[in-house]
Amino acid sequence: MAIISSKKQPQEPNKEPKQRREVAKAPPKENLLQPEAAIDEGKQEESIRPQRFADYIGQKDLKDVLDIAIKAAKSRGEVLDHLLLYGPPGLGKTTMAMILASEMGVNCKITSAPALERPRDIVGLLVNLKPGDVLFIDEIHRLSRMSEEILYPAMEDYRLDITIGKGSSTKTRSLPLSKFTLVGATTRAGALSSPLRDRFGLIQKLRFYEVDELSKIVLRSAQLLQTNITEDGAAEVARRSRGTPRIANRLLKRVRDYAQVKSFQEVNEQVAAEALQLFQVDPCGLDWTDRRMLSVIIEQFNGGPVGLETIAAATGEDTQTIEEVYEPYLMQIGYLSRTTRGRVATPTAYKHLGFKPPNEQLSLLP
Repeated sequence: MAIISSKKQPQEPNKEPKQRREVAKAPPKENLLQPEAAIDEGKQEESIRPQRFADYIGQKDLKDVLDIAIKAAKSRGEVLDHLLLYGPPGLGKTTMAMILASEMGVNCKITSAPALERPRDIVGLLVNLKPGDVLFIDEIHRLSRMSEEILYPAMEDYRLDITIGKGSSTKTRSLPLSKFTLVGATTRAGALSSPLRDRFGLIQKLRFYEVDELSKIVLRSAQLLQTNITEDGAAEVARRSRGTPRIANRLLKRVRDYAQVKSFQEVNEQVAAEALQLFQVDPCGLDWTDRRMLSVIIEQFNGGPVGLETIAAATGEDTQTIEEVYEPYLMQIGYLSRTTRGRVATPTAYKHLGFKPPNEQLSLLP
């Protein structure tokens, strides 16, 4: 509840210096290959989210498991079991929760763990749930310990334990809750506490998408965005999307802008390649920072091994960003190796950047 003060707030004597400072700030550089959602594109992204399993492309094994669970729950007249979805960001965990609610014919309440700092925050959500509702908590591994303790009886027995009073007059009361389904999403399944993880009846992992799956996603999104794109143009966008639908949709929007400004009637392979080259996204999905990291390791440190903090100092990036944002993809495509002595650029990375591999690594080239 917001508290409104009756006191008249003093006006600032002069806002001009503050305004000048705000104008002087440089706009942040857009990173097209970050899988985190962009704030200004939130509404547009909602419009291209699939609303049914029939429209959801990819994740076939996951869809088969959830389809059986939904049909079984409906036939028994029960709520769907609690579900934990884990995997890298941008693969469709939020979309899957919304589809589950749609297939079950119930409402979906969406929140994130950082927004549930105080116990009363999560209590308010639980009390207002209606029978069968889906409660989606993003980044659930960041829940506070106290919030987790509140969730335990809510997930198992659909009750809320409340402590009233202090000292010797303390009393504990249990309030019944409507039966609901908790869908938790996390990028770090190992960071969840064992008691919380064990209370989920279904634990499923979302995998990266293949190029053909991403091509279908790009074609579907282009149709919703009223963008004329060919199949080879969609495949070109898909190849540079790091196996992530969110990145594919973001690159598609940038390609659409390029085609519109340059007055192209359709987006084909050549137009898509020119647009993404302008945004410094190469055919393997590497951006400027990825290539800068590999170049520093190869040119300044003879391909490694080199420590994480040394790479951060040489590239101007912080260690956490390198470890959590850039390293995983470079390791997945075989361009970077992590050893006990440090990071090492692979022969494939040498070949991609146009460098001559060291003699001892020549035999490892495909």
